Amino acid sequence: MHQTTVLLHVDPRGVATVTLNRAELHNAIDDETASLLTATLETLADDDSVRVVVLTGSGISFSAGHDSDWMRHMASFSEAQLRHHAQQLSRLLRTLDTLPKPTIARIPGSAFGLGAGLVACCDIAIGASEALFSFSDVKLGVIPALSAPYVVRAIGPRAARRYFVSAERFNAGKAKRLGLLHQVVELDELDSAVEHCASHLLINGPNAMRAAKQLIALIDSRELDDDLFEDAIDAIVKVRASEEGREGIHAFLEQRKPNWLD
Repeated sequence: MHQTTVLLHVDPRGVATVTLNRAELHNAIDDETASLLTATLETLADDDSVRVVVLTGSGISFSAGHDSDWMRHMASFSEAQLRHHAQQLSRLLRTLDTLPKPTIARIPGSAFGLGAGLVACCDIAIGASEALFSFSDVKLGVIPALSAPYVVRAIGPRAARRYFVSAERFNAGKAKRLGLLHQVVELDELDSAVEHCASHLLINGPNAMRAAKQLIALIDSRELDDDLFEDAIDAIVKVRASEEGREGIHAFLEQRKPNWLD
């Protein structure tokens, strides 16, 4: 029977867990997996009942990056075919990065190449202490171009210069110090750490969290000038004037739960 390479489970609270399901291949990503993962994320983006998205991998790894069989297949691709494949993976990363829901990367084990790129696209990244990370593309004579915008944003250009060029592996502790991970826990504490994080997200205004993500994208890498300040003013006025914004303030003043917690 054909194995589904991406699993989806949504609990009654609206926490959606998306699992890369190729444990025997360390959740390596091929074209089918990339397409299915993108489609799953796009579906979740449009589902108002989904409040939080957790991305993880089955087995002992998060994702080993590119599938080796698929890379072997790509070796004979024309330039047009290579471009189509790159566009497919770029769409996956961008979809995850811009998902209008808070995202948590649950990292039970190693994340290499594209897998580490997926981690960098998530809002919150929680990893097991034994997890390893690397960008080994240069060993194959290529570069981590598709993941680079997200990884450089996470760890900065100085660290990226070292790890993109050296292709060396680094552990979870180093990943946290660099900014790729937010939290490192023991493997047997991973689920409780992710649950603790999700429970905090569930009490927040869904539209406010979406707007907060958009605000960060708005100000990232921009000059602190009058145009940016005006855009920030527009953003807060829009949110405060919204139904959710007014409800949140009234609930606070009236010392009651906001209606999104009913």
